[in-house]
Amino acid sequence: MELFRQKSKPVSVVMTLLILFFAVPYPPVSAAMIGTETVIETARAQKARDCLNRMMTREDLQTVLSLYGISPIEAKARLATLSDTEIMCFFNQIEQLPAGGSDLGVAFIAVGVICILLFITDLLGYTDVFSFTR
Repeated sequence: MELFRQKSKPVSVVMTLLILFFAVPYPPVSAAMIGTETVIETARAQKARDCLNRMMTREDLQTVLSLYGISPIEAKARLATLSDTEIMCFFNQIEQLPAGGSDLGVAFIAVGVICILLFITDLLGYTDVFSFTR
């Protein structure tokens, strides 16, 4: 009988601890369906984040950032801390920028080309736009 008590004491301690462990109240778990929009927005945000991270590896962008006093490592760290909404807003702003520069420069070039064409046609006598070409 003494042998049984010696062997049962550690087992009873372990069983008591297990019962206390499972008796602790846990918060209820709730599960819900994830909407399609949520999944799509998360995928878009991840795609935008990947694209922006690829942009950060370009040398020309790193030189511009260093001219402004921002190290590329610091810029990547700042980019990593942005939320999905901020990443999407930033990515959309970059996507809407013109590829070659501002629209004002394109307008000046177009007006200049038109003026040159009118000047040449005025010199050849096909038009009568400029009075100083006579």
